[in-house]
Amino acid sequence: MKLQSMQDLFTYEVQDLYSAEQMIVDALPQMIEAAVAPELKRAFDEHLAQTRQHVERLERIFESMGQSPESQTCEGLEGILDEGKSIIRAGSLVKSAVDDRVRDAALIGAAQRVEHYEIAAYGCLKTYARWLGMDEAARLAEQTLDDEKAADQKLTTIAEGFINAQAAAADRKAA
Repeated sequence: MKLQSMQDLFTYEVQDLYSAEQMIVDALPQMIEAAVAPELKRAFDEHLAQTRQHVERLERIFESMGQSPESQTCEGLEGILDEGKSIIRAGSLVKSAVDDRVRDAALIGAAQRVEHYEIAAYGCLKTYARWLGMDEAARLAEQTLDDEKAADQKLTTIAEGFINAQAAAADRKAA
């Protein structure tokens, strides 16, 4: 797709995010399975349901543009998700409780990388929609942006609340 106008850029971003959200829907079940802490599993599970809503919102944006949903492969998120898969693979090689806590900390870091990517992308999408006078698209993008910020904050709370401390304490005991 050639980006010759702001409308082209907006369309590209919607297609890119549509691809990203579909990738996340596919990746989250693996993260849920790999996580050990019940709070983290729950957070990932809740975000999976929320991500399905994000896909629906993007489909509504496509509809408002008079287009069928179409993906533009999101290469940036593809790389971030590949890193997360590496963490899952590395963590599955060792099964001790110490490693589980460290893996949960690593999973949170990987998930937050995804959230930060989405926060940036949805912020841009909202801004482009406003400039194009697409008020409904801007409102939908802002709803998803708020969801992504809340998911990131929830992960921070879980990490800082106990996961990181448990992982660090396990390191001290192992030393």
